[in-house]
Amino acid sequence: MNKIDQVLTKQQQNKGDRYLYIIKIGGNVIDNSENLYRFLKDFTALPGFKILVHGGGKVATQLSETLGVEAKMVDGRRITDIETLRVVTMVYGGLINKNIVAQLQRFGNNAIGLTGADGDFIRAKKRPVKKIDYGFVGDLDENSIKPQNLISLMDAGFTPVFCALTHDGAGQLLNTNADTIASALAVALAKYYHTTLIYCFEKKGVLKDINDEESLIREIDPQYYEELKEQQVIHSGMLPKLDNAFTAIARGVKKVIIGHSNDLGNIKEHQPFGTNLIEHYL
Repeated sequence: MNKIDQVLTKQQQNKGDRYLYIIKIGGNVIDNSENLYRFLKDFTALPGFKILVHGGGKVATQLSETLGVEAKMVDGRRITDIETLRVVTMVYGGLINKNIVAQLQRFGNNAIGLTGADGDFIRAKKRPVKKIDYGFVGDLDENSIKPQNLISLMDAGFTPVFCALTHDGAGQLLNTNADTIASALAVALAKYYHTTLIYCFEKKGVLKDINDEESLIREIDPQYYEELKEQQVIHSGMLPKLDNAFTAIARGVKKVIIGHSNDLGNIKEHQPFGTNLIEHYL
């Protein structure tokens, strides 16, 4: 066993008070400067270690239209040809990522903006062509995340801010679903921290009626999730989010929450927040 493995084994055996929040925000939060300001302030105030993962699909779609690049989506996932990859690299890895990092610095959060290629943090495999050719889209597996690199970065006092880009180890960037990245990070780091995965967006949580904020579902277990899918209560872009969430729970993540970005501060105040996804009802 080398020195790095020895350190990781020790950390795995001694989580102690090492708490980690991995939080993903989407384009609807990013596009609203007031909501983003409030979210980043609350994010900075959370205790313990933190990782932020962001998408930015709306901005990428708008820029694609401006440049005459057609945006194509299937089940909430973007078809990424070479022109689209150039657009999302500019938007995700540049405009959005660096704006978030700059704003976190104003709150005293020493953030560092990253793609999966930086530090070889996240390797993906290009999605194989089956019924649909997704183009330059990356899929993750249990070996995609290198926890020792991330642990070293956080122990040095940095807050990683990941955009939705990974790499294949052979020089190719890949567009990768941000929900999936957040889930994979949570699973990989759950061995070393008490890890909570949070998806923040523009709704209070999972709603029975998307037009009624008072229809919030406070808890969902896997069996109830299947019922909600059959009833078409949950569909489209929410499907990959919840699929990744329940995968994370099954693989050791302490807690998964889906809620409104404006309510993130409820966690520090020990107030109810969003929809809690649980392994099973007691």
